[in-house]
Amino acid sequence: MTGFNGLGTHLGNIARLSAARTRSISAENPTGAAGGGACAQVGTHSTAYAARDLGPGWKVSPCVDLLGGEVRVIADIEGPGAIQHMWMTVQPRFLRRLVLRCHWDDEESPSVEVPLGDFFCQGWATYCPVNSLPVVVNPAGGLNSYWEMPFRRRARITVENLSPDRIDGFFYQITYALTEVDQDDAYLHAQWRRSDPVPFGRPHTILDGVRGQGQYVGTYLAWESHHSGWWGEGEIKFYLDDDGEWPTICGTGTEDYVGGAWAFEDPPGAYQPYSTPYLGMPQVIKPDGFYGSQQRFGLYRWHVRDPIRFATGLRVTIQALGFRNMMEERLRYRPLSDDVASTAFWYQSHPHGPFPDLPGLDGLDTV
Repeated sequence: MTGFNGLGTHLGNIARLSAARTRSISAENPTGAAGGGACAQVGTHSTAYAARDLGPGWKVSPCVDLLGGEVRVIADIEGPGAIQHMWMTVQPRFLRRLVLRCHWDDEESPSVEVPLGDFFCQGWATYCPVNSLPVVVNPAGGLNSYWEMPFRRRARITVENLSPDRIDGFFYQITYALTEVDQDDAYLHAQWRRSDPVPFGRPHTILDGVRGQGQYVGTYLAWESHHSGWWGEGEIKFYLDDDGEWPTICGTGTEDYVGGAWAFEDPPGAYQPYSTPYLGMPQVIKPDGFYGSQQRFGLYRWHVRDPIRFATGLRVTIQALGFRNMMEERLRYRPLSDDVASTAFWYQSHPHGPFPDLPGLDGLDTV
């Protein structure tokens, strides 16, 4: 195929014709086959009763139920092509009990392995609106991803229910283009890690063990403060290629990294949530109620306009750092032992290095 392959679309090229073919997978068309939509029969899922008087062509099978411990294949696509949009929704309390995995080109280990909520900036199992370019979360829990995900031979996407209980009503739609993929298009990767707590005086590792060429494109942080006072002074560090003890890129503070400043304080004495195309702190959870506990925050930084490129390897860390006493005339920094869960997003060539094992349900869940 020659000419425009239909990928990397934006307002400047949306008018260009392409030989790419658009397909979409959902519970109503689980294979994405041409002419395969709206053919489903009334199923056995938890909402089937609502369609008992309808037939094919109507909304008779819009979702699936996930059995306890089940790994469900929600997409199995023959390439070449690229996923261009994913939409999913489930009750918020299940967001850390489901794991999203993406395998590209029959690889044995997944390139994407992240709790479902964290992939969509919903790390605290509560609905939080997000209005960014690659990730959008709309009322009241519509999870959207616009990360472009190229593959050459095959794309396989699964969700695993780590809970022993059945999850009713998992909805999804995955839209993709069947088209040629450029030789220099890399594969999307996403990895989740958690330090609960961060060891005192040591950083939280966001990413390590990356080998090969690629670019780092985003960070989501689900941060729980275990101390009173300010928590966001920690520096993020990017160790590129042959870096040893010292990194090539060093940030100036956690709130600075996500584009904020001065402890996100606006008006005085209050955090100001925000969500913009490339950076934000859309979620602030304050202690409240009988079982309420530490303050929790959700933050993201997308390196879409400023990808961090590496040639042979990458390691990323962030510090948990606050102030020792806000009332002192001269402040002193204080290392913290907070609960920090991170999701790293990057593109790289294959093969990728091994991912750390995800913890079980107790190590993921927040409720």
